[in-house]
Amino acid sequence: MKTTLLAFLLCATIFAAAQAPPQNAFTADQIKFGPVPPVLPAGAQLAVLEGDPMGTSGDFTIRLKMPDGYRIAPHWHPKRENATVISGSFKVGMGDSFDASKMNVFPTGSFAYLDPSMHHYGMAVGETVVQVHGEAPFQINYVNPSDDPSMKK
Repeated sequence: MKTTLLAFLLCATIFAAAQAPPQNAFTADQIKFGPVPPVLPAGAQLAVLEGDPMGTSGDFTIRLKMPDGYRIAPHWHPKRENATVISGSFKVGMGDSFDASKMNVFPTGSFAYLDPSMHHYGMAVGETVVQVHGEAPFQINYVNPSDDPSMKK
């Protein structure tokens, strides 16, 4: 009898643990967006899903929600950038100057990674959400310092 009861309690505990939602998972409606940091152009929204992107180390995951036509001027990152288009389409070009005719379109579901120091720029086509993950700190260095929104008064 004790063995049967113990087996039942063990199974019930395992089943209950399997049913508990993870503490680090979010449904789409639980993701809260706020303003982007000053280093990005105003008009988009940002959600931090994991980690501290501006911290000194550790993994991070963010989502950037951009309106149609939102542009990010040519820039580079000191660490690898990994990006997935969650919704909408995102155009990406490579180089030191923004040239819409040289951009590639990445529709919903697309993934790309850019190695450190690779100069690139982007633009949203329709309302677009892009998820970026990588290693903190997440830094954006504009090719032309006058393109850095945080330097504008």
